[in-house]
Amino acid sequence: MKNKRNILVAFDGSDSSKNALKQAIQYSKDESCELTVLTVLLPYEREVEFGLVKNIKGVLRELGDKTLSSAKSIARQAGAQIETVLGDGSIHEAIINTAKSRNCDLIIMGRRGMTKLERALMGSITARVIGFSPIDVLVMPDNSRIKWNKILLAVDGSKCSEIATDRALNIAQAYKGELKVVSVVDVPDAAYAEVPDAVDKMIWRARGVVKSVKDRAEKFGINSKGFIKEGLAHEEIVGTAKEIKTDLIIMGSHGRTGLKRFIIGNVTEKVIGLAQCPVLVVRDC
Repeated sequence: MKNKRNILVAFDGSDSSKNALKQAIQYSKDESCELTVLTVLLPYEREVEFGLVKNIKGVLRELGDKTLSSAKSIARQAGAQIETVLGDGSIHEAIINTAKSRNCDLIIMGRRGMTKLERALMGSITARVIGFSPIDVLVMPDNSRIKWNKILLAVDGSKCSEIATDRALNIAQAYKGELKVVSVVDVPDAAYAEVPDAVDKMIWRARGVVKSVKDRAEKFGINSKGFIKEGLAHEEIVGTAKEIKTDLIIMGSHGRTGLKRFIIGNVTEKVIGLAQCPVLVVRDC
């Protein structure tokens, strides 16, 4: 994260986005980063010609300006300067296009506090931003903080996992943090009885992936520890993060190409929805 020099915060005035903004402001002050705050007007299709609201576009713009004023107030109280942008159109497209046009290298979004089921089915806007964005996305639950002391990296040996590993090593080295590495063997219970050799090979492969990351961490002088878990991947990742009280989860996104790219990996989506700490989803894969 030391190389993050231009950050975009998606801000909608909710408590989670206010917390995300406050954390981003502190980080930008510590690292001398440029900080842009974006509010996107709620989508509308046509003017409403009845009742008291005759110009819905004007009403929405007024609401957007008020939301950005709230962001400016938060920045002013923190003694920070921010750039603000009021966007419109498709929300996830506005977030991504603004980040790209301003050469941002990180997007920060708050995650609203919801029920367990709702969190498991993470908001479609967040999912679409992660799926389409070529830029890393940091998703922050309510009341979470940006910290780097203890990092949990989820790996599976894929290309996305390798890119996430590079990012995690960079962050851990820059902030002298501890790196915990977890790989989950997620197989049906029946497989243990029907194809035990295949399960053993999966466990052996997972150990190899974790060892490879730990070996690289050692070369960088990073204190690391590995975990091999068996079970549902998202549950084991979130459970491990809670068990070791990690500050940050880092993982890749298995986004698809074309129209379905917004459907990010099921494991990544559920981890984001259930984690109690921020989750950094690494892109470029």
